[in-house]
Amino acid sequence: MSLQRAVKVNLQLVTIIFSASLMLGGCGTLPAVVGGPQKDGRGIAVDTKTIVNAVPRVEPITKAGNKSPYSVFGKTYFVLPSSQDYREQGVASWYGKKFHGRKTSNGEVYDMYAMTAAHKTLPIPTYARVTNLENKRSVIVRINDRGPFHGPRLIDLSYVAALKLGYADQGTADVLIETIDLSGSQNRVAAQGSSATPADNRLPSLNQGRYLQVGAFDKLAPAQVLQKQVRGYTSYPILVQQRDLLYKVWIGPISDRLEFELVKRVLKQSANISGFMVVQ
Repeated sequence: MSLQRAVKVNLQLVTIIFSASLMLGGCGTLPAVVGGPQKDGRGIAVDTKTIVNAVPRVEPITKAGNKSPYSVFGKTYFVLPSSQDYREQGVASWYGKKFHGRKTSNGEVYDMYAMTAAHKTLPIPTYARVTNLENKRSVIVRINDRGPFHGPRLIDLSYVAALKLGYADQGTADVLIETIDLSGSQNRVAAQGSSATPADNRLPSLNQGRYLQVGAFDKLAPAQVLQKQVRGYTSYPILVQQRDLLYKVWIGPISDRLEFELVKRVLKQSANISGFMVVQ
C-alpha cells in the first residue's frame, strides 16, 4: 500500500471513530423537552398536559383498606376517623411500574397513569390537594391505597401525579397535603388552628371519661406540634386545651381500659411518647 493511500485510510478511520464518539456521548446529554411528552420507565411517552386532576366527589368510606389499627413492618397505624381539616407538610415519594396492575388496599387496580395516591392513616377514599413546595405546582389526587412504609415519607403519589408535580426524576419532594372534604361531616380529629383562644380549647363537659395525657406546655405552639405528631398513631380525638396555666395534649375519651393500654403502649414503642391517665 502506498504512503498516500495509507494516510487516506487512517484519516477515514479517525473520522469514523470521532463521529461515533459524538453519537455515543450525545445519547446521555440530550436535554429533555420541557413541557413536552416524557417517557416513563417502560419507554412510553406521557404528556402531562393531557392528564387531568382527580375530580372530588362524595364517596362512602370503604370497608376494605380501612382496618384500624393495622401493622406493617412491626409498626402499628391507626386510620383517622375523618379526613376533615387534615393539613400536613412532609416528604412525598411515588410508585410506578413495579405495582402497575396490582390491587390497591381497597381492592381497586393500581394505575400508574391515574391521579391517585397512598397514605398511611387517611380514610380511603380521600381526595387531597398536594403542592410541591419547591416549584409551587399542585395536583388533586384520590387516595385509595396504604403506604409508604419506608423512611419518613408521608405520601406516595402515582407516577403520573409525581410527573405533573415535577419530581418524578428525583424521586422525592417536600410537599403540602390538604384534604378536600365534600361530605359536610362535623367530625373533628383534633383541635385546630393557632388562632384558637384558651376558651376554645377547653374540654367540653359532655366529653367525660378516661384520657391519655401525653404532654403539657406553657405555650400553645409546641402542644400543637405534639398533637400533629401523635395523629398518625391513633384514631381517637387528640385535644389541646388550657388547664392549670398549661396547654395539655389529651387523647380520648377512651372508655375501654384494654384499648387505653394499647394506645399507650403503641405510642411508647412506636414514637417514644409516654403518657398517663387523667379522668374528666
